[in-house]
Amino acid sequence: MPRTDTHKAPAPAPPTAEERGRTALAVGVVEKIAGMAAREISGIHALGSGLSRTFGAMRDRVPGGKSSVGRGIKAEVGERQTAIDIALIVEYGVVIPKLAAEVRANIISAVERMTGLEVVEVNIAVNDVHLPDDPDSDEEEESAVGGGQRPRVQ
Repeated sequence: MPRTDTHKAPAPAPPTAEERGRTALAVGVVEKIAGMAAREISGIHALGSGLSRTFGAMRDRVPGGKSSVGRGIKAEVGERQTAIDIALIVEYGVVIPKLAAEVRANIISAVERMTGLEVVEVNIAVNDVHLPDDPDSDEEEESAVGGGQRPRVQ
């Protein structure tokens, strides 16, 4: 009588969730997360350069247009890594290197936590300093677009 082995080979492990499909993140997703994370840091007046803010303000006024949380942010997104560039305007009096370090750390933390991507770099360009006496550029644009009309609510 042939001898049978009572020990069977272990069954292969079922595939993990990561092996059952791929997750693709749009560039806009990373840009929005980075924009929200940057806005959490006090001392930032606005994101983006003056030109991008002007176009964004005009786009916001178009019926059906949405404001862009990712304005002033550019991201490159790969399968496992991302690199982010951000342009911002700071409030007068803040210590720019300290602010930049806080913004960078908050963006890295938020993007890595929410997306699982490794953030390889966050480049920050400080394009302007907002002075307390300067009117907001958005306010200037609104008065120019309003055509001298009196506000209805005071």
